Amino acid sequence: MKVRKAVIAVAGWGIRFLPITKAQPKEMLPLVDKPLIQYSVEEAINSGIEQVILVTALGKRAIEDYFDRSFELEYVLERKGETKRLQEMRELSDLVNVCYIRQKEQLGLGHAILTAKDIIGEEPFAVLLPDDIVDSKVPVLKQMIKVYEQYKTNIVAVERIDRQDTTKYGIIEPKKISGHMYQVLSLTEKPEPSQAPSNLGVVGRYILVPQIFDVLEVTPPGKNQEIQLTDALQLLIKRQAILAYEFEGVRYDTGTPLGWLKATMAFALKRPDIGQELREYLRQLL
Repeated sequence: MKVRKAVIAVAGWGIRFLPITKAQPKEMLPLVDKPLIQYSVEEAINSGIEQVILVTALGKRAIEDYFDRSFELEYVLERKGETKRLQEMRELSDLVNVCYIRQKEQLGLGHAILTAKDIIGEEPFAVLLPDDIVDSKVPVLKQMIKVYEQYKTNIVAVERIDRQDTTKYGIIEPKKISGHMYQVLSLTEKPEPSQAPSNLGVVGRYILVPQIFDVLEVTPPGKNQEIQLTDALQLLIKRQAILAYEFEGVRYDTGTPLGWLKATMAFALKRPDIGQELREYLRQLL
């Protein structure tokens, strides 16, 4: 069955970006001139996804408004003759079929995915975490869907990380299949470097089959008393194969202020309209 739906989890508090996230969703922080959430939505669209399910929470209304029509703004732009911007605004609201569902308590990524169970139904689906922005020729999710079409099982995206950073990731115990592909023998959520089975960390892209919901429903709370997707996948291994795909592209962790700044600089420097001037400005600072 084709991967048609994608879940994007945007229900977190954004604590590392306080105080700004007290009043604004972290996912609405700009990466140059587009909010972080738009990069995830566009990756889904460019990978062939037909329906995006945004798992939101209290205080995330700005995300819903962003992808909605704004007739007042369109009227003002039309009156001012801003035809290009008017077209951009209309295209934004017509990007994709977006469905919203609220996670009423922040009980972890696994719980967030579980809230989308009734919308997903009995289909394979993708999961994207907007903190992870990947600069790649082919969208990472599109790369993974191609892999799924070959193997028809659960796929997690992995990246080689520094050993001292294992406490920030779910880490896989891999068995190499070929090229960028691994069979996942086990997963450990944020292990100490000395206990990590490898330096392959799971990052924010997944393709999952619907049986994951049965497992999530019986997964006990893990770290921080949250239902961890990594823990659920570890249970799922006993029933189904899980593969890991080492994707092609450069990932930026925009979930931290420094990572967000790095991504902003990298994307801005590639822009033909501002890149050269920004480069010269940075040289002056140095």
